[in-house]
Amino acid sequence: MKHDSLVTEDLKYIWHPCTQMKDHETLPLIAIKKGVGIYLYDFEDNSYIDGVSSWWVNLFGHCNAYINQKVKEQIETLEHVIFAGFTHEPIVKLSKRLCALAPKGLEKCFYADNGSSAIEVALKMSFQYHKNRGEKRPFFVSLSNSYHGETIGALAIGDVKLYKEIFEDILLKTLQAPVPKDQSEEAAREAAVGLEKVFRANEGKIAAFIIEPLVQCAGGMHMYHPLYITLARKLCDSYDIHLIADEIAVGFGRTGKMFACEHANVSPDFMTLSKGLTGGYLPLSVVLTTQKVYEAFYGDYAEFKAFLHSHSYTGNPLACSAANATLDIFEHEAILEKNEEKIAFIGAQLERFKGLCNVQSIRQTGMIAAVELKEYPIDFRVNLKIFEHAMQKGVLLRPLGNIVYFMPPYVITCKEIERMMDVAYEAIVSVNDL
Repeated sequence: MKHDSLVTEDLKYIWHPCTQMKDHETLPLIAIKKGVGIYLYDFEDNSYIDGVSSWWVNLFGHCNAYINQKVKEQIETLEHVIFAGFTHEPIVKLSKRLCALAPKGLEKCFYADNGSSAIEVALKMSFQYHKNRGEKRPFFVSLSNSYHGETIGALAIGDVKLYKEIFEDILLKTLQAPVPKDQSEEAAREAAVGLEKVFRANEGKIAAFIIEPLVQCAGGMHMYHPLYITLARKLCDSYDIHLIADEIAVGFGRTGKMFACEHANVSPDFMTLSKGLTGGYLPLSVVLTTQKVYEAFYGDYAEFKAFLHSHSYTGNPLACSAANATLDIFEHEAILEKNEEKIAFIGAQLERFKGLCNVQSIRQTGMIAAVELKEYPIDFRVNLKIFEHAMQKGVLLRPLGNIVYFMPPYVITCKEIERMMDVAYEAIVSVNDL
């Protein structure tokens, strides 16, 4: 099928995510024919650096030869099996490896299909844990400006109005605590005081506190200091509240360590993972939790303690094989160590944006970087203008409002990082001239 007919058929039948479809009356869809490494190619063989890892999932490039091989091997053996009462080798291997990599104390894995579903699992599991112990704790606490997904429970605990506001009438009532205003230790301490006020005012009623450790990705790549995680852990312990670490976007090396909680040397009660878990290949998510939580659900059938939550494709062998291949690459190629040079290079490249008059601030945590522009009128659509300019120059950037961010696959070179940054710089200058 040729490009134009493909786009025509798409618009005839498909409703795209996070999209006002009317935009495509003037903004052409781009049909992608193939992906190789950090590049995507359209049907005219134009190449685009995937500067956002295709919604933050791709770690080791498109069509990675090693991951391809492992998925092909698995598809010849077992494509799927019901995961109630059955198991298989790829998931046992993956679970053992995840528990070994995770912060200390996370010893059990519960699988789902995507990030939002993992959040739902963690919330329900925390609530039922307390209920199994004879306590009713109906509230969850999250940070202001947080995002945890778009299913009903995940949406309820988030705080990004763009996604949440229209559905307020059908959401769980949750509590928000102030997020640290910046990456300073002072801001972390100030926010922790606010968190304790929420805990104290609702003592005995809160099941869990959920955070995106260090970086609120969909919340404009807002970043804060690891000290806040340390202080939050202590407060959760004091008030007997679970700490849920939503590492769906920041896990698997994005912050410079395998998991963001490691920067604070903290072990949460629940850790949710997805996105990079399979290297960007297949849908899979997992909730890691403690033996203590697991034991609260363990009992005779008549006790009704079991956790009744399931997904048709739970523990899919193909996805687990992709995840194992992803962990192989981390293990055999010293990825975190290699990324240190790239993290430093990104930091150096960011400095030049400070001189632009329409730039408010720059920030970085590991392989995630952001340039925050001044506020533009809503109808100016600065994000769309930067997206279009960058695509014309061969770079896929998808700004979050006035936040131009970078989250590329780890296989990007310093030369390619420089190219990505050059294009972003040009795009930001271009909108300032309008």
